[in-house]
Amino acid sequence: MSATKLYEFTLCPFCNKVRASLELKGVEFESVEVSPRSKVELPPLPEGTPKKVPVLQHGSDTVADSTTILNYLEDQGLGRISFRPADPALRTRSDEIEEWVDSQFIEALPTVIYGTWGEAAQAARIVAASSKLSGGQRFLVQLAGALVMKQISKRILARNDRKDAHAWVRENTEQFAEWLGDKPYVLGDAPCLGDVAMHGAITCVKEFPIYSEIMSSPNIAAWYERLEQQRRDNQPAG
Repeated sequence: MSATKLYEFTLCPFCNKVRASLELKGVEFESVEVSPRSKVELPPLPEGTPKKVPVLQHGSDTVADSTTILNYLEDQGLGRISFRPADPALRTRSDEIEEWVDSQFIEALPTVIYGTWGEAAQAARIVAASSKLSGGQRFLVQLAGALVMKQISKRILARNDRKDAHAWVRENTEQFAEWLGDKPYVLGDAPCLGDVAMHGAITCVKEFPIYSEIMSSPNIAAWYERLEQQRRDNQPAG
């Protein structure tokens, strides 16, 4: 059994951020899928910690919040690579991009995961398939989940005064592509936490039509494949 556990939800972009960091670093870990409603799978949390994913257990440490977890992995020196730039100015910029992924790109993602009835149904199927529910319970999740998820998407669009979900995500993708330019990674020759966060968020939507739209950007596609190759290269033996 691995000394590291990630408590996550399949379609949570914040969880995918943490998974990206662990996999890119080559850290061996056990994934625990958490029910989005009951969350009964979560371990005891530090006092005052919200009962939500992602949560990382490493040895005797229990850490919540995706950004806090990413920084914890850096502080502990886990894995085969560090994503924290040594240069203070680049470190600040990396943190800014990681925060932008959270507040802008990830904010928009549920609207293209749950936006149309087809997308919401696909999301419900993915959630049901990744759960430990019985066949009948999975069927109910698919029926009710699509409706709930569609409502979530509508609320996010209204909150941000948006009408076209795919256009919103494309705007954010174009912003990241502009920052990336012709560099291998967003800050230069080495990946940083901003790259990790964006990679994880994009991976979250691989099963949805928006993924092909994102990959239609040549520099985004090349950047993503570089990180994917690093993830494959750093997989723990066995």
